[in-house]
Amino acid sequence: MSDALTDPFGARAPLNVGGKQYIIYRLSELAARTGADLSTLPFSVKVVLEALLRNIGDGFTTEADVRAMASWTPGSAGKREIAFKPARVLMQDFTGVPAVVDLAAMRNAMEQLGGDPARINPLSQADLVIDHSVQVDAFGNGMALQINAQLEFERNRERYEFLRWGQQSFSNFSVVPPATGICHQVNLEYLAQVVLTKTIDGETVAMPDTLVGTDSHTTMINGLGVLGWGVGGIEAEAVLLGQPLAQLTPEVIGVKLTGTLKPGTTATDLVLRVTEMLRKQGVVDKFVEFCGAGLSALSLADRATIADMAPEYGATCGFFPVDEETLRYLRGTGRDGVAPLVEAYCKAQGMFRTDDTPIPTFNTLLELDLSTIEPGMAGPRRPQDRVPLNDLKRSFWQAMKTTFGREVNTNDAAGRGYIRWMGESGNEAEPEQAPVVSRYDIYKQNAATVTLDGTTSTLTHGATVIAAITSCTNTSNPSVMIAAGLLAKKAAARGLKPQPYVKTSMAPGSRVVTEYLKKADLLDDLDAMGFNVVGYGCTTCIGNSGPVADEIAAAVKDSNLVVSAVLSGNRNFEGRINPVVRANYLASPPLVVAFAIAGTVDIDMRYEPLGTGSDGKPVYLADIWPTQEEVQAAMANSVTAELFREQYGNVFTGNEDWNQIPVAGGALYAWNDSSTYIQNPPYFVGMTREVPALRSIVGARALAVLGDSVTTDHISPAGSIAKDSPAGRYLVENGVQPKDFNSYGARRGNHEVMMRGTFANIRLKNAMVPGVEGGYTVYLPSGEQMSIYDAAMRYQTDSTPLVVLAGKEYGTGSSRDWAAKGTFLLGVRAVIAESFERIHRSNLVGMGVLPLTFMNGQNAASLGLNGTETFTIEGIEDLRPGQELTVRAERTDGTTLSFPARVRINSEGELAYYRNGGILHYVLRNLAAQGEPVSA
Repeated sequence: MSDALTDPFGARAPLNVGGKQYIIYRLSELAARTGADLSTLPFSVKVVLEALLRNIGDGFTTEADVRAMASWTPGSAGKREIAFKPARVLMQDFTGVPAVVDLAAMRNAMEQLGGDPARINPLSQADLVIDHSVQVDAFGNGMALQINAQLEFERNRERYEFLRWGQQSFSNFSVVPPATGICHQVNLEYLAQVVLTKTIDGETVAMPDTLVGTDSHTTMINGLGVLGWGVGGIEAEAVLLGQPLAQLTPEVIGVKLTGTLKPGTTATDLVLRVTEMLRKQGVVDKFVEFCGAGLSALSLADRATIADMAPEYGATCGFFPVDEETLRYLRGTGRDGVAPLVEAYCKAQGMFRTDDTPIPTFNTLLELDLSTIEPGMAGPRRPQDRVPLNDLKRSFWQAMKTTFGREVNTNDAAGRGYIRWMGESGNEAEPEQAPVVSRYDIYKQNAATVTLDGTTSTLTHGATVIAAITSCTNTSNPSVMIAAGLLAKKAAARGLKPQPYVKTSMAPGSRVVTEYLKKADLLDDLDAMGFNVVGYGCTTCIGNSGPVADEIAAAVKDSNLVVSAVLSGNRNFEGRINPVVRANYLASPPLVVAFAIAGTVDIDMRYEPLGTGSDGKPVYLADIWPTQEEVQAAMANSVTAELFREQYGNVFTGNEDWNQIPVAGGALYAWNDSSTYIQNPPYFVGMTREVPALRSIVGARALAVLGDSVTTDHISPAGSIAKDSPAGRYLVENGVQPKDFNSYGARRGNHEVMMRGTFANIRLKNAMVPGVEGGYTVYLPSGEQMSIYDAAMRYQTDSTPLVVLAGKEYGTGSSRDWAAKGTFLLGVRAVIAESFERIHRSNLVGMGVLPLTFMNGQNAASLGLNGTETFTIEGIEDLRPGQELTVRAERTDGTTLSFPARVRINSEGELAYYRNGGILHYVLRNLAAQGEPVSA
């Protein structure tokens, strides 16, 4: 193509930095040619605009698209479809393995269509970090790391052999071995460059570092000024194969920060407040961008903590513009060489923030004074349900009644209508001063006695049986990790110990964390509190907490106890952390240590001691809480750039166990039919080069009728595999013993396991089987109750299509492509919900499942639907984005109800995917129709 076609605005220009010349696409020249005032644009919009400007003429982006984006206003948001091309893709192994499986399957399908399998090859850089496979089996001792790493390799060898094949077979694809760190933290500390360079036609082109990831917490990188967010594996695969992300021009919510955090508050407290505030505002499908002078009071790690939680407040991203703190962090993490280019490029493009930078124009501007942040937690089931630390006891009691359906007697022994507690003086407080009581006065009738290693303890409601420092959200932040170490040091000095029934663990997000804790002389103290390093990766936060002791599990079950977990994670949905635990609370790392010592969430730490010191005196949280000065001093002496350079110097080759895994060759993967980990999925069976005609869905049955806030944890297989579940029976039939089941996440490369675990969450509530929890439904018309999987297979035998009815925020949570893949493989052809979470809606479209929403004010209950109806969805033959369709529901008495539903296919690009039966089918047909193989 000529330069006139690819650079109609004359934006291509040189940028000289440090004696090197780069080609950039200057936004200032675009503004001069179009008359657009780019100074008012949000920084995140400028990043998207630059990508469109640079890709004019690529077959997806036009000059008109660039003009429209340059003229972005709040009123124009959501009005135009654009094709955004991220520069790279980030994957973790739970979601990455099935993505690589799909790419391998596409190579086979391409061969069957008569095309060249070599066309299925990443065109964008993809980095896969193995971080989701380690489980907390061993804990509380110095051998925990070694034992868990050994078990990880034993359980996942087939998967790792497959990934080693992918590493050598696909171009532009790197794998960070196990025991290195969490993908988002490795991305933040090492992979991200803020400004990328690529050699194109012999020239070095500089551009913003942008990415999508197959994990929803990809958003963490926005704290570094890198625009990125989570997508499903199927969308990520399309990006790897040269397809843009089709999306509407973004709506951007601004958050103006002022003030500074008070002493005693942490970044965790701040992010939980932000999550609460933004979830209440409603930011699903929107960009969130932070602005204001308060940004200068936040470290880069604090910003990354906030950005990480974007999925919890529902946003596409939580973006922090590049500024002086960004440059300081790059230098402090050993990336001195990239900092000059980042500074020069961002200033040249008007993408560099200072405290004097005018506040951009946003759709909505919110304000948050950092000085108003108070210590807090979130729970017992959702990250947006913030609880001030001082109100935790009362909140837990309320949850016992409203969330867990337990009546709590709040009278004391004398029958008075208040609850007493013992104040710091040891004297009983007056009821009007202290309407709270010691947990033992309330729950002694529900107590259970357990003996572990010769020590007998009493478990009551609220007992904390898991305390875990885990998750990229906080382990990437030295301030809270150092604070946890200092609190442990002070606790050890006072003679405190964790309660014997608490499963303690620490899974740092990278090896750098261990090194700076060691350098700060805090690692031994954390060990003394039971927080030994158990592995490097996502553990408790994703359900890899490992089992609690059999004695504890039995006591909880026999006494029907509601016990708790406290973790420094980002997700606390019920059923996610551990099957034994029902009340899950998110907290900062130092609070995790404190709750391990206290052994319960039924505590007011202002007035009740954590425990008794070696001197026989009570020790309160305030006695051992580290000061801000102590934290800063420890960080200054221990967190150095040299640590980052040392730990990331051999990041791809430093694991000898990984290096010794044999590598199979060949462009086509040699599928093993007997493997219970990796199988060729059936997505492309019977596929032709021609696009099939769309047809209405006729005679469908409801597989499930679900309520509000059904998460991808409820839908997608996650956590442990029960022996008596359909997936467990399949594994046993294939010679796998229950002790070797591993987790659903580890078996995501086997569709036979995963489809059997779809909708099988132990806490799923299907209104078609009232009073029953778990993956059950009713097979119609016979009315037999059975597992959702078994019913779905019966319906497939009958050639009966299926639908799912749901409430608000359907698909909240992680970007789990198997929530859509499993739905499709079970035979579900449409989901009708009150509203969808962004990623899951997109994934459904990507698998050829039609997402529909009830009209405002309507839902299954208001329409009188109970799941026994037969459904027909009309008008699909002439489908358009956002179209209103008619759904006819025929009741068992022969009467019919018709109601409208809105198609949640948002763009022509998504419609093209749906017409083809999914995004992978769309890419395959396009590549098969082209000529010579694509060069990576």
